[in-house]
Amino acid sequence: MNEIIEGYFGTTSATLTEAAVDTLYMVGISLVLGTLLAIPLAMGLVLLRPDGIKANAVGYAILNVTVNIARSLPFIILMVVLMPLTRFVVGTRIGTTAALVPLTLFIAPFMARLFETSILEVPRGIVEAAQSMGATTGQIVRYFLLPEAWSSIILAITTGTVTLVGATAMAGTIGAGGVGDLALTYGYQAFNTPLMVLTVIVLILLVQGIQSLGNTLARRVRNRA
Repeated sequence: MNEIIEGYFGTTSATLTEAAVDTLYMVGISLVLGTLLAIPLAMGLVLLRPDGIKANAVGYAILNVTVNIARSLPFIILMVVLMPLTRFVVGTRIGTTAALVPLTLFIAPFMARLFETSILEVPRGIVEAAQSMGATTGQIVRYFLLPEAWSSIILAITTGTVTLVGATAMAGTIGAGGVGDLALTYGYQAFNTPLMVLTVIVLILLVQGIQSLGNTLARRVRNRA
């Protein structure tokens, strides 16, 4: 099998496996870190907005502008801008682990907006009912807003994951490894069309799998509600 792969695609099964593992590593770690950053950002945007539970015009304006600025930078530019920070955090500016810094800071504001939209879809009456029962802000968030928005949040995470898959492909330009680096180094630069086609197919299948899983989980959560 390895001889067939090497003869047709100009690479080895070990290289293909390593590229797939690197992609999953970058997507998985940056998704977790990005989600942990996105949740408080989203809650801040929801709670501090003019009609929010903790309305604060100044705080909301600062947070809103910060998220907008972070979202306005294309990922390829963000990688370059963050190189000094990346080197400070992980000790190097290139490689799979180094890509986690720009990937995390790229996906966090993106998912924060998606989470914000999901939470704002919760009927206002639920929040008012919780307040009438004397629930604190923390209790409203934990027991009312997040559970009610959970199905939509799962779809938001799914969208964020798919976006990260595309970003990891671009991260190959800084030697981050993964399917993107495989396509660039062994495919495009070596004029290896079969390998380029293979990487496209792999990315399509990965995205389809992620989207199908997300849709299924969201549907199950919605049906239980």
